[in-house]
Amino acid sequence: MMVQTDNDVVIRSATPGDAPAIARVHVASWKQAHAGILPPEYLDTLGPESRLEEWTRILSEGRGTTIVAEADGRMLGFASWGPSRDEDAEPGDLELYAIYLDPEAWGRGVARDLMRTVLADVSDGTPMSLWVPATSERARHFYRRHGFHPDGIERIDEVGGTPVTQVRYRRG
Repeated sequence: MMVQTDNDVVIRSATPGDAPAIARVHVASWKQAHAGILPPEYLDTLGPESRLEEWTRILSEGRGTTIVAEADGRMLGFASWGPSRDEDAEPGDLELYAIYLDPEAWGRGVARDLMRTVLADVSDGTPMSLWVPATSERARHFYRRHGFHPDGIERIDEVGGTPVTQVRYRRG
């Protein structure tokens, strides 16, 4: 898969060689997005090496689908999806596992381009879910703009010793 967007961003399928750049973007975005939600002491402990092994394994095993967005040889973001892990999922239901951007790419339309590429790959009417922190209004607004809506299911994840309420969004 390769898509050239209007803003000179190339979206393509990820390869195992992308793991270091994905890990870097994942941690940078996560730290920025969760500042004020999670303790700074916990966020300070996170580095790309904390995600490198996981992303190397995911990409090497071909679990789900992962795409990356690049411009000028630099990774700007990525998205990953596959079979839903929700307890109440039906066969064929999908889940958006992750969509993250380098904070320097926020506001440039890259997340929109990634989401459009994900949704173009999903058959019409296929249910897709995702989980988003209840306090993340920016992310919740983004997902609503792309047809996802809260379905009333919540869970509490403990992250860095802090309880974080997650809200499930669905479309399809």
